[in-house]
Amino acid sequence: MSSVTATASPGSGELTKGHKKVIFASSLGTVFEWYDFYLYGSLAAIIGKQFFGGLNDTSQFIFALLAFAAGFAVRPFGALVFGRLGDMIGRKYTFLVTIVIMGLATFLVGILPSYATLGIAAPIILITLRLAQGLALGGEYGGAATYVAEHAPNGKRGLYTSFIQTTATLGLFLSLLVIWGCRNYLGKEAFEEWGWRIPFLVSVVLLGVSVWIRMQLAESPLFQQMKAEGKTSKAPITESFFSKNGKIALLALLGATAGQAVVWYGGQFYSLFFLTKTLGLDPNRADILIAIALALATGGFIFFGWLSDKIGRKKIVLAGCLIAVFTYFPVFKALTHNVNPALEAAVAKSPVTVNADPDRCAFQFDPVGKATFKQSCDIIKSALAKKGIPYVNAPAAAGSVATVSIGGVSLNSFEGEALGKDEFKAQSDAFGKQLTEALKTAGYPEKADPAGVNTPVVIALLTFLVLLVTMVYGPIAAWLVELFPTRIRYTSMSLPYHIGNGWFGGFLPFTAFAIVAATGNIYSGLWYPVIVASMTVVIGSLFLRETKDVDIRD
Repeated sequence: MSSVTATASPGSGELTKGHKKVIFASSLGTVFEWYDFYLYGSLAAIIGKQFFGGLNDTSQFIFALLAFAAGFAVRPFGALVFGRLGDMIGRKYTFLVTIVIMGLATFLVGILPSYATLGIAAPIILITLRLAQGLALGGEYGGAATYVAEHAPNGKRGLYTSFIQTTATLGLFLSLLVIWGCRNYLGKEAFEEWGWRIPFLVSVVLLGVSVWIRMQLAESPLFQQMKAEGKTSKAPITESFFSKNGKIALLALLGATAGQAVVWYGGQFYSLFFLTKTLGLDPNRADILIAIALALATGGFIFFGWLSDKIGRKKIVLAGCLIAVFTYFPVFKALTHNVNPALEAAVAKSPVTVNADPDRCAFQFDPVGKATFKQSCDIIKSALAKKGIPYVNAPAAAGSVATVSIGGVSLNSFEGEALGKDEFKAQSDAFGKQLTEALKTAGYPEKADPAGVNTPVVIALLTFLVLLVTMVYGPIAAWLVELFPTRIRYTSMSLPYHIGNGWFGGFLPFTAFAIVAATGNIYSGLWYPVIVASMTVVIGSLFLRETKDVDIRD
């Protein structure tokens, strides 16, 4: 099969038509790979029910998010494995391996039996497939960014790598679009029972298209030249991280990609989870609102990539992080006001307070589904978390039975540790009915009222969050590429990128919701992205250099 070739060398001015085809083909294949990876995140709530059915409701969702994060946890290892291959044997062949692993793993999720059929084997296999996806993605991004950057002319590297930066958001957009279509065609019940598998199964078609696209690509001209001159690295990992480049990689992680990652995941994934899980917005409508925001703001990737060629990468990325630090709390509070004003009003008028002995309150995260959380404090918090009701904690006398105050009404919980299964269930049901009635009387809504949603304002708020994503993400590929030499570029840029995005970013939904579950404050999870973004602003400002005028051929 013939490959698309490019006749002009990078740095020769404008890209040729052949170069543009190469960049388009590379970007399109990467969109499909992100689509595969983010299907899980978009369907986390449903997957939690399908594969973690042995857990209580709070643990079920948190563990589904943790399984989502598992794919991110191994991305740095994929960066090392495939980055090394990419620096030693070439960018093109590494692309083919990563896309095949990703596509097959995604397809297998679509045919994997649920917990009800396989028991504990189902979540184990699911997490294994997520790990395979993470390894593949760990090798994908660095290769795509390096490949495009090594084709781009000097002075336009930010612009051309920004097309690669759109692929993650476009992949998310595509996943939301397919999910929305399936959910509406099949209906909610059928979709949640079996229809959720269709978006995963469709990936086998995308896999075929992606492999065909990757087969058309020619090798990077800079890599070809370096290989012809015998200058390829014999030990990319050693050169990248156990030499002076190691310090640069560490600074790139803490002073660039960590903050970029939490803003990326905060603005797109955490906002989606916040709308559905916390504010009780219908998932179908939430998908549409996020998709509209993505469509409106995605052009920002190209704009900020272009602008970084003019004024620099560093100041744009760090400015996006800084704006997020000062706006996240007011923006998410504004989302509550405009999505579920009844919840906001109820919290202000009749706040919920859990009065309990702190030593008798457990952190309700049970990965093996064995704990029952029968202490009086846990019974209250579990019921409130299931309903998505925010609350504050107040200490009570040691050993006392926990109570919950809703405005002026106080309800007593009960100690269930000595009760049998049937008696415990009967008392839990009775307490649940009392709690539901008290919350209803105090004005707490069960779900967000569709008529009460201020759609234009919500879209504006979500678009603002995505614009911050485009600020931090649009120029980041060019910045990372320019920090490292060609012989170890694939490896050197991939590891800080994937530790930043895989660990700091990928664990954001899980970490934030665990904090919320522990504190009862629906906004407390935002401290995680705010603190990480603040760290990046400080370290990046003081220790990382601007690179827009660097010639990557040197």
